[in-house]
Amino acid sequence: MKITYTGRQVELAPAQLKKLEAQFAKLGKLVDGKREVEAHVVLSQERHLHHAEVTVKYYNHALVGIGSNGDLFTAIHSAAEKLEKQVLKASTKWRDAKRSPRKGAVAEGESAAVEPEAEAETEPAHRIFRVNHHHRRKPMTLEEAVLEMEKDRSYLVYRDAENDRIRVLLRRADGHFDLVEA
Repeated sequence: MKITYTGRQVELAPAQLKKLEAQFAKLGKLVDGKREVEAHVVLSQERHLHHAEVTVKYYNHALVGIGSNGDLFTAIHSAAEKLEKQVLKASTKWRDAKRSPRKGAVAEGESAAVEPEAEAETEPAHRIFRVNHHHRRKPMTLEEAVLEMEKDRSYLVYRDAENDRIRVLLRRADGHFDLVEA
């Protein structure tokens, strides 16, 4: 992690800079992945109060930690702690949002060799899909349903416009249609 210091009415000695770099080492491990990250530290003094502001770009997001205290190093430590909390929160949000099980991956504790009979038992025999045919559908006449079937459908469930009953129109193998009324 590269650290840039800007002091407004504050000067730091080389020994103090070494202490601060050691303090930011843990933050650097959290932030740095496979890339180099820069931290910008702005130090200022206002009457008897020291202000420290640490800014880090983390995956195109600016994370800012601000600390104030009568002692300069306590202010910097406070800002670093706040920034560390933000980095941990952002990394867990990113990690949890991107997690999904891989297909074919073997979970920890399971053996890689699965017996064929056991695999066949775990698979469902048939999958059932629920279709909400009332969702944004208007009632149809039989002629409109036949025109809708021209779109390479094998069946159509619709609500009849005349009596508001559910009907199923099926395409037969010979090309004709069967009408099932409920």
